[in-house]
Order: sequence, then C-alpha cells, then structure tokens
Amino acid sequence: MSRRVKRPLRPAGDRPKGARPYRGSQAERPPPYRSGGKPPVRSAAPRAAKPAPFVTEPAKVAAEPPPLPTKVQTVVVTADENNMRVDRFLEARFPGLSFSHIQRIVRKGELRVNGKRADSKDRLEEGQSVRIPPLKLDTPKGAGQLSDAATKTLQAIKDMIIFEDADVMVLNKPAGLAVQGGSGITRNVDDMLEVMRDAKGQKPRLVHRLDRETSGCLLIAKTRFAATALTGSFRHRSARKIYWALVAGVPKPKQGRISTYLAKEESEDDSIMRVAKHGDEGASHAVTYYAVVETSAQKLAWVSLKPVTGRTHQLRAHMAHIDHAIVGDPKYFNKENWALPGGLQNRLHLLARRIVIPHPRGGVIDATAPLPPHMLQSWNLLGLEHDRFDPIENAPEE
Repeated sequence: MSRRVKRPLRPAGDRPKGARPYRGSQAERPPPYRSGGKPPVRSAAPRAAKPAPFVTEPAKVAAEPPPLPTKVQTVVVTADENNMRVDRFLEARFPGLSFSHIQRIVRKGELRVNGKRADSKDRLEEGQSVRIPPLKLDTPKGAGQLSDAATKTLQAIKDMIIFEDADVMVLNKPAGLAVQGGSGITRNVDDMLEVMRDAKGQKPRLVHRLDRETSGCLLIAKTRFAATALTGSFRHRSARKIYWALVAGVPKPKQGRISTYLAKEESEDDSIMRVAKHGDEGASHAVTYYAVVETSAQKLAWVSLKPVTGRTHQLRAHMAHIDHAIVGDPKYFNKENWALPGGLQNRLHLLARRIVIPHPRGGVIDATAPLPPHMLQSWNLLGLEHDRFDPIENAPEE
C-alpha cells in the first residue's frame, strides 16, 4: 500500500520565475526522489501497461508502387486525399519521384487542377481532376558507384544507428554535427543521407531537428510513407522526448513546469530565443517539464527535461530563464562570476536521451542514446550515476 508523504508548503518566493510545481493529480506527478538516496518503491496499484517495443514484421511490406505515367493522364482526388497539398499528393501517388522534379513540373504549369495551373502548396479537394504529365525518376547511384568519400560517409551513418528497420532509423547524433546546412556549415546529416538513396531514388528524410551541439536521438524516415506518419505524430504530440542536461545550481522546486512565450531575437552576429509576452510578434507558447535527478553539492544539477512543445532552443532558453542555464551553452549561459569546475569541458551538456513514438506500421519505437564522451567525463568526475531512476518519465503530456 502506497503512503502519502505530507510536505510543508514552500514559500512562493522560493520558486524560480516562470516555473511552478505540478498541480495535476498524484498520478500525474513524477514519483518523489531524493538526491543521493535510492529510488522510491513503486506502488503495487494497477497501472497502464507500457507499450511493447516495435518488432519488425517482414510480412507487412508495403505494396509495390504503381509505375510512373509515360504519357499525360488525369486522376481524380479521393476522399483520403482531400485537403492534401499538391506536392504531397504527387509524393504519395508516385513514391520515388524527386522533390526537384515535382517542383519543376508544377513551376512549368505542366500539372493542372481542374484545368488551371496550381502551386505545389495548394490544397486539393475531393473530386477535383488533376492532370499529370509524363514523369520520370532521377537516376540513382548504384552501391558499386559510391566514391571513397561517399563510402566513408555511409559508414559514418551506420556507426550512428541505434535503431533501424525498413521504414525508420534512429541515429545517435554526435555533438558538433549539424542536422541541416547553413552559413559556415560544411557537413550535416541531411547532406550525408544523400548516399542512402535507394533504387527508386528515395532519400531518407529528417522528421525533426536537434541543435548542432546537442547530441542524441535523431529520428530519420527512410520512406515517404514513414515521413508522413512520423511528422503527423510530432504535430499531434504523440512523440515523447526526454533530454538530460547538466545545469548551474539546483532548481527549486526540484520538479516543476516552465511555461513561457518565446520569440526570436535577431542581432548582427547571431540570433537567440527570448522570453516574450503573449501577443508579441513571432511569439510562440513553450512548455517544459523538468526534474532534478541528482546534484553535485549545490553548484551543479543533473536534470531530466521533457518538452511538451518543440520550439527552437526551447530547453536552453527555459533553463536560462529560471536561472539554471545549461553548462557549456555559448548562447544562453548568463551566470556572472561562475567558474566551470576543473576537468569539465566547456561544451553544451545537453543530450536527447530518449524518444518514444508510434511506429508507422504499428507498435512503438523506443530508442535511448548514451551519454556523449564529454558528458560521460563530467558525470564520472562529479560522481553522478548515469543509471539513476529518471523521475521525469511520468510527467503530464498536456
């Protein structure tokens, strides 16, 4: 039989700005946890069964896609395709058709909807007639045609894989590797995936992002079918993400919720996300749950973070907002007269630890990434036990 521990009320002034403790039911709260002690014994009360990990079922292989039309044809938009964008409609109808080819036929006006030119972002309606010109696949490179550099890139991707099947990959992205290209970026995951184009010309696709210096679980869709399903899971917040970070000081209360609006603030040299007010231009609501897992004296804390929303730099901005910035953060670490403990590397201590998301073909993908080398070094130097019970797992999903 579980026992409820009555705690004294904490003065309101003891809570960091922008954070408040959980106010849901007892079942919604993460179990109480005391730093340095043993994880509490869980109640024997019945609870929902944890979804079983996804197991690949070879029998459920998607049917072979229809051949590409070699002459002009007209098709009718079905009920399932209602409100689908033109480019997504073509991708779904003709897997393997390249993005550039879709944009080209739309731009030239070769694709018509009810006899009129259409933009790739236009939405289709059930019953509309779509004129489709002759289509062709881009010629993919065979495995034997890979250059030495491409072969090394392919091996680098394989070394990062922590989960893979016919539809999905989860990579353990190292800190310092950008997810997409940009100013000053010469190597990124998106470009690396070019070496994995299949015989139909399909390239694995990104379905979410990680900051360049953040390591850990990065989900990749290997097919358009999977990309559509996984993107929908993120949009409907069916994906559960847990991050680990090392922060300055010890947050009070030790478990709480941070809710703010965030907006991008541009400068000549850089851009950051600032805490904004509701209604400010470009401001988006952002919610994060956090819990202290373990502390090192009162100078550092290992926190587990669960973002409900997925705003740019959300976790980094939120922890700085409550005055517990993430160690090694070059953009948001704002504590004056604070010295990095000896032996710790001045690199961002943020890990995308775990991702749990419905698999496009049923079941659940549940992948976990280990601490990157610089964080593992810090954990060892500070005496933190990386197999500790994580109290954030049962935080509300909202």
